Amino acid sequence: MTFTIDHTKRLTLNDLKKFLEDKDAKVVLSEATKKSISDCRNYLDEKIKKSEQPIYGINTGFGSLCNIIIPDKDLAQLQENLVKSHACGMGNEVPQEIVKLMLFLKIQSLSYGKSGVQLQTVERLCDLINHQIYPVIYQLGSLGASGDLAPLAHLSLPLLGLGKVNYNGKQVNTAEILKEKNIQAISLKSKEGLALLNGTQFMSAYGCYCLIKSEHLNTAADFITSVSLDAFDGRMDPFKDNLHIIRAHAGQLQTARAIRNYLEGSEIGKQEKKQVQDPYSFRCAPQVHGATKDTVAYVRSVLETEINSVTDNPTIFPEDDEILSGGNFHGQPLALALDFLCIAMAELGSISERRTYLLISGQRGLPPFLAPNAGLNSGFMIPQYTAASIVSQSKQLCTPASVDSIVSSNGQEDHVSMGANAATKCLQVIDNTKKVLAIELLNAAQALELKRPLKSSVKVETVITSYRKTVAFMQNDEVVYDLMKASENFIQNHSF
Repeated sequence: MTFTIDHTKRLTLNDLKKFLEDKDAKVVLSEATKKSISDCRNYLDEKIKKSEQPIYGINTGFGSLCNIIIPDKDLAQLQENLVKSHACGMGNEVPQEIVKLMLFLKIQSLSYGKSGVQLQTVERLCDLINHQIYPVIYQLGSLGASGDLAPLAHLSLPLLGLGKVNYNGKQVNTAEILKEKNIQAISLKSKEGLALLNGTQFMSAYGCYCLIKSEHLNTAADFITSVSLDAFDGRMDPFKDNLHIIRAHAGQLQTARAIRNYLEGSEIGKQEKKQVQDPYSFRCAPQVHGATKDTVAYVRSVLETEINSVTDNPTIFPEDDEILSGGNFHGQPLALALDFLCIAMAELGSISERRTYLLISGQRGLPPFLAPNAGLNSGFMIPQYTAASIVSQSKQLCTPASVDSIVSSNGQEDHVSMGANAATKCLQVIDNTKKVLAIELLNAAQALELKRPLKSSVKVETVITSYRKTVAFMQNDEVVYDLMKASENFIQNHSF
């Protein structure tokens, strides 16, 4: 599919999800967007010719060097030097799906005609997507303040024929692949390096990727809770509509309805219950899962505002004959939102581990550790340890990055958002939560089998039948890691 980037239309998370799902996706610029970019560049060229005043980042140095005036003959070299000097990321590579999003979002941000870049520069970013050439970018290096400087510098190196890229599953020198594709390196003009490096596309790409994963896991968590609830012979009273209507949190009501829907017609659910109440991890699932859903909805609103914004500096307003130096690159809105999402998704894992703990506790007619021959077999004793370990790591990662700051650029950049760190650790917590849910599903499916001949609902039994094609019932002890990994893969790939 070809995606048209048009600055007059609102970009949504669903658009980005479709873009990621299409492995052969291509992008083009609308004619209106091409004109917007070109008009802004033409205005800037004329402004530089006529003005003798210093304009930050265009004919001055950067950061605390902003008072150093750069001669006209050196303006192009200034921009190239900026990209090279700022490409100083370290750590693990950024996943290529996120790099793909970064490219898309950088093109989107430049499309509004407020950044002063050449049309050729934006089209070259499109070429990288269309040829599936993904710059090698590293996770560490951004303070989330003057934009995501280091990661965006690495994103921009291939435009100059520099750095390394991933292509066809291999990491290669950019110069080699550009020669193979007959693509010429670009000579940057004034302001362009700064436009490429200023911006929140590292944080935004991570944030959008986290949201896509979070929404899937929220749906999976409701289904897995339903299986656990039936396997634990839980009561359905806490999921009735009237109970949640009187509190009126949208996510809470949505969760209760989802669980009732999954368990409609369950033979186990129709049985008379001996217990008057269930533990909180079952009874309060609507309240806990629902709060996470509401958080995801809030974070989505923040991200969808951000990806439809101009976040480089300075910003050019041809219609007002103004070039303004401001702070739209500051990542504070994203840092706060990503810390919030991180906490909410950690809680989804935390309550899941508690349900697993109850399933293996030997209550409600289930054998200890869900082992048919407990004693000789340890059953699922130790996967709960693993879940507990993962949950505790997620708690530790929930220390907010957004309350931290550190002075940089000789004091010129004296408050930073740390949004990049918030973004990377948020993704780690989301991946942790997926693993914890996979362990719960493994236990819940095992417990459900031990309830036979009674059956759950048609919807639950249909999914469990599919699950059993790759994750077998464990009669006797075996290497449990293989089952856990298969369970994780099922959650990742199944549409609940």
